[in-house]
Amino acid sequence: MSRIAKKPIPVPEKTQANYASGVLTIKGPLGELKKSFRSEIKIEISNNEISLTPIRSSLDVLALWGTYASHIRNMLEGVNKAFEKKLIVEGIGYKSDVKGNQLHLALGFSHPVQIEIPTGLKVTAEKNIITVNGIDVETVGQFVAKVRSLKKPEPYKGKGIRYSDEVIRRKQGKKSV
Repeated sequence: MSRIAKKPIPVPEKTQANYASGVLTIKGPLGELKKSFRSEIKIEISNNEISLTPIRSSLDVLALWGTYASHIRNMLEGVNKAFEKKLIVEGIGYKSDVKGNQLHLALGFSHPVQIEIPTGLKVTAEKNIITVNGIDVETVGQFVAKVRSLKKPEPYKGKGIRYSDEVIRRKQGKKSV
């Protein structure tokens, strides 16, 4: 049983929510998000609150109940206040730069790495910090994880790409006697 989904989700001011034929549309000051939901969870919108109720009581439907509530909360938060994630590029010769709709990275490979920035995301690169902003938490998280996977931080010198709040456990290395 989901405790998250039992409570109705309040819709903030300046935000409109509409549910029709399995698609939830949320419009806010920063943009519009649409997401399709399965019919096993009944979604009702009344007097600025969204309530979710499962139609049948099976294990997979109860798991979807809380997941859908979290998705809706993320959508409501995203259209009112954009999500932001920061990456730190550490290492000698490691550089990041945004040119047009591409992120150019020099990560010690024999070639520069170019990544296409998805629509709806705003990416800035200053010195060694890459900042990603967007209204969809899934797109922001997926893009940041893709960039980080190009050069994960290594434990000896800490070189690589890491999240700004991530702590790298350092290893000591070889000892000379």
